[in-house]
Formats: sequence, structure tokens, C-alpha cells
Amino acid sequence: MSADNPMESLAEPVAAAVEAAAIAPSALSLVPAFVVLAFAIWLKRPILALVLGAAAGLVLISPSDALFNLGETSVRVMQDETIGWLILVCGGFGALIALLVHTGGAFAFGRMAQQYASGRKPSLFMTYLLGLIIFIDDYLNALTVGETMKRITDKYKVSREMLAYVVDSTAAPMCVLVPISTWAIFFGGLLVANGIAPETDPNGIKTYISAIPYMIYAWLALILVPLVILGVVPLVGPMKKAELAAQLSSGNIDAPAETAASHTHISDDFAMEAFEEEFDASDKKGGKLYNFLLPMLMLIGFTIWFEAEIWPALILTFIVTIPMYMAQRLMPFTEMMELMMHGFKTMLPAICTVIAAFTFKDVCDQLGLPLYVIENLSPYMTAQMLPALVFVAMALLAFVTGSSWGIFAVSIPIVMPLAIAVDANIPLVIGALLSASSFGSQACFYSDSTVLAAQGSGCNLMSHALTQFPYALMAAILAFFGFVLLA
Repeated sequence: MSADNPMESLAEPVAAAVEAAAIAPSALSLVPAFVVLAFAIWLKRPILALVLGAAAGLVLISPSDALFNLGETSVRVMQDETIGWLILVCGGFGALIALLVHTGGAFAFGRMAQQYASGRKPSLFMTYLLGLIIFIDDYLNALTVGETMKRITDKYKVSREMLAYVVDSTAAPMCVLVPISTWAIFFGGLLVANGIAPETDPNGIKTYISAIPYMIYAWLALILVPLVILGVVPLVGPMKKAELAAQLSSGNIDAPAETAASHTHISDDFAMEAFEEEFDASDKKGGKLYNFLLPMLMLIGFTIWFEAEIWPALILTFIVTIPMYMAQRLMPFTEMMELMMHGFKTMLPAICTVIAAFTFKDVCDQLGLPLYVIENLSPYMTAQMLPALVFVAMALLAFVTGSSWGIFAVSIPIVMPLAIAVDANIPLVIGALLSASSFGSQACFYSDSTVLAAQGSGCNLMSHALTQFPYALMAAILAFFGFVLLA
């Protein structure tokens, strides 16, 4: 591999995939991708959709040996060192998040904020600040920030819809922009799996970091919030009505009775339900702020110290954090271990999605999908238009399916070989994909992030979705033109 020419190193995985093709590339190579998209939209279950897509591809390769090949492919995928790293790091993040939630340290921020939130705008800016601080996971962000701040914003007659908008806009968008988050771990692993990260970046984090400046939607979503709070961007449509109703209220803004029902019918996601159990059991009144901030600062510091190697940084964070919690007698050691195991389990859907995505990508390589896409689309595609078109297409799919992570897993084996073939700006294309994912997470009416932001803020789900959508759409339109200009 040439260290001087990054395009050569990126092209090698495509060439290897072409050599590994089990059959001649043809229109049949697209069948698994269509199967995945169809089932993802219909069932809204990305893991099942990826498995069915891989199975469909193996049937096309050899109907009689499909079952045997599926077993062989899955074993080969599980032996990949990237999978082992993802299981450890994703599970470790889940364990750390469980500890942070249980101690209730983040809720101490709300008690402190009461001293400084002396009006409507200060209370919203405190909400925004807390959303920026809790960047490690969008679930943790969405539930904690709303629950912490809603009593304060109620005092100043801020509508629950406005609170939920601020919470949702600093959940996925903030987590996307920080390379020490569950999003970065997940997407970095997929970049490695698809050969986009070079050998010098075995975990994909450095490649992920190179794309952060180009995650335009996430940047715009974060910038838009203070502009809305200050009134530079005016209140529009349903949000304007919600704010007017809150201002005219008696001061007691209660959560609508149908909030919980809406949540129950919209999603039965295992990770979300498991996280909610941890959240409900947390110490919301007696938590200390330093029990939340110190582990976060240690994780950041150790990651920088180890030069973006997150796993040793995570281990060292546990080595310091666990004795610190034990010294305060926050919980018995056995309870702490059980809590960490429960937190590990909350990351199983993310881990299973990656494993299914690896398997799907392996089957696509056997079908020659990268070569087929390159041969048929590269003559009509330019490096300048590809990032913008990728953003629009993936944003629509993420919005329709409500699966920001699953759609990325499906699209990257198709998009990235094409990007390499037309000599597009690779970090810019990755930025477009991540922008589309964060848009889908925020804008989709039934995505996990939207549901949890509404629940944590005590807001009706559809009220939150409808009031924030104009602002999400505004950021998406600006992001599209941003990708056109940057390309």
C-alpha cells in the first residue's frame, strides 16, 4: 500500500472485492440491496433487513449451498478483529453510561442551573449547554437533558415543544460531531469494515475525525438552536402556536396524557427500553455533578493521551471511576458489576447491526456489487454532485425508515466504491452520510431520538415531531447547498 497516495489505499478494497466476486457482476447484484431497503422500510427493523438481504444474495450465488455459505460467512465475519474491537468498545460504552446514569450526576446540573436560569432565554441556553456537555450517547442526552431542565423551563413558561426541540437538536447532532461517542465507535467500525479507513487507522476513528468538519447538517442543527432561542430565526408554524399557548398558560405545563401511550405504540426497541429502566432507577435528587463530569473528562483525556485509541482509554476510565464510586459508597461492588453488565446489554442492538452489516457487505462483494455500481453509475456521476446527492438520498431513507444507523450500514458498501471511482472527496462523502444519519435521527417522527426527546421533556410525541420539523428541514436544505459548494 502506498502511504503517499490515499486514493490508492482506498481503491485497494474495491479491487479486492472485485477479485473475490463469486459471480459476474450484473443487475442481480442489486437484489440484496433492494431486499434490505424494502424490509427496512416495511418492518423498520434494520438488523432483520440486513440478514434477509445477505440471505437473498447467497441464494443468488448458490441456492443449494446458501445455508452452508451463510454459516461460513457469519463465522468469517465474527473472526474479524474489528468486530471484536466493536463488541468490547460498544459494550464498554454501554457499561460506562449505565454507571453515569445510575449515579444521577447529570441531574445535579439542573439544580445548579436554577441559580443562573433567571428567565426564558437563560433557561433555554442552560438546556443547550447541558446538551453539548452530554455528548457520549444520544439516548443519555435525550432523556437526561429534558428530565433535568423541564421544571426550570416550565417556571418561565417555555413550551415543552420548544424544550424538546432544543434537546433533540443537541442529541444526535452533538454525538455525531464528537469522536468519543457511541456514534463514532459504530460508524468508525463500519468504515474499517468497508476498507475506507487505511491500515494506519485500524479502528476508523482518525478517518471519522477527518470527516467531522464536513458533517454540515449536524453543525447547522447546533448553530440553529441559539438563533431560534434569541429570535434571530423566528418561531414558525406549530412551534409559534405552542409557545404562544405556553405564554398564555397559568404556569403549570403538564405532560400530555398521551405521551406515554404514543411512545409505547411507536417503538418497542430493546436498547431504548433497557436504557429507560436504568434511567428510571437513577438517583435524580442526590446525584453529585462531579460523579458525571470526572469520568467524562477522564475518558476525553485518556483518549487524547492514547492518540485516539479509545479501548485503553475506556479501561483506564473504569479503573479510576469504579474505586471512586466505591469510596463514596454509592452502591455495592456486586451491584455495580450487575449494572455494568446491564449497560453492556443495551449496546447489543448496535453490535448486532454491525455484525449484520459486515455479513451483508461480504455477500455484496461476492456478488460484485461494487464493480457493477462503478461501471454503471460512474459515467453519469461527478465528484462535485455526489456528496449532495448522497445526502439527499440517504436523508430521505433515514427519515422514512427511522433507522439512522441501519441505513448507513446498507449504503456505505454502495456509495463509497462509487465515490472512490469518481475521485470524490472521501471525507466530504462520509460527512454527507453522517449528516443524513443525524437528520434522520432528529427529523423522523418515530426515531429513537425523537421518541426519547419527547419523553424526557414531557411532550406529546407528534407535537414535538411537528414543531421541530420546519427547523430540521431548514438545516437540511442549507446542508444540501453546503455540500454543493464544498464539492
